Amino acid sequence: MTQMLEMPRVQTCTVSECGYNHDGCTAFAITIGTRLSAECDTYVDSADKGGMGKALAQVGACKRADCTHNTDLECHAPAIVVGQSGDKADCLTYEKR
Repeated sequence: MTQMLEMPRVQTCTVSECGYNHDGCTAFAITIGTRLSAECDTYVDSADKGGMGKALAQVGACKRADCTHNTDLECHAPAIVVGQSGDKADCLTYEKR
């Protein structure tokens, strides 16, 4: 199990319409989902701004078992980048095995 201090950081997120993004991702932790893309399941399409107030988000869980950075459903990349992919917010660090 990954220690909390070892969780990868969300280095950048460019999806400005997310309620957790104000000058970076301010959610405590995000989850990357299993849809067709490596979608950020924590994304909230909202004008309301939430989160911790600081851009210190981490990857809490990753459901993409087919990613080269995923071991036991936890991300082991040093950091990830989240960005726009169509109408979704995707983990752009995702690499299919």
